[in-house]
Amino acid sequence: MQDLSHPLSAGTPVYPGDPPVRLDPHATRGADGYRVTEIGLGSHAGTHVDAPAHTEPEGKPVDALPLRRFDFDARLVDLRGLDAGEVVRAADLPEPDCDMLVLRTGWDDHWGTDRYYDHPALAPDAARWCADRGYDLGFDTVGPDPVDAVDLPAHRALLGAGCLLLENLTNLDGLPERFRIRAYPLALVGADASPVRAVAVLR
Repeated sequence: MQDLSHPLSAGTPVYPGDPPVRLDPHATRGADGYRVTEIGLGSHAGTHVDAPAHTEPEGKPVDALPLRRFDFDARLVDLRGLDAGEVVRAADLPEPDCDMLVLRTGWDDHWGTDRYYDHPALAPDAARWCADRGYDLGFDTVGPDPVDAVDLPAHRALLGAGCLLLENLTNLDGLPERFRIRAYPLALVGADASPVRAVAVLR
């Protein structure tokens, strides 16, 4: 197995404007004889899965999806070499028999820097192409749309088609072309997204 998740800590970068991650002591061994940590974070903190409810008024939240939807037969798509803000076209993508395309741009190398938010993104034709074929998508970036995108068109095309999005993946080096990803969300009632522990299961 290979962990594809960023660790969550008080210093974890978040999408601009999202709540910061907090891990505060609620009880301590010294004062109480045991530890309890109060956790605060947004639903899109760290490595997470977007459910259709993120953008779609009638979209399903994470807790309404069966667990099998979070076990993916994945195909790695090597897109390293793209420049900041460059777009991925439909012609750049393969059409394998799988559940998920994992787009490896290498942008996780910029995690924790301002450059991370100037990542390569999906062109509208690529988002529609994936949505039409029912591909779930994984990204080693903050997501399929540019950070300054109006109305999140790639999100809407994909989530509107019932596709799931795994965002902020990392540690994709050394993965084979085909593998499984298991990325189970917390059972958050009505949530639009959830942090996950994304794990590659190698064949």
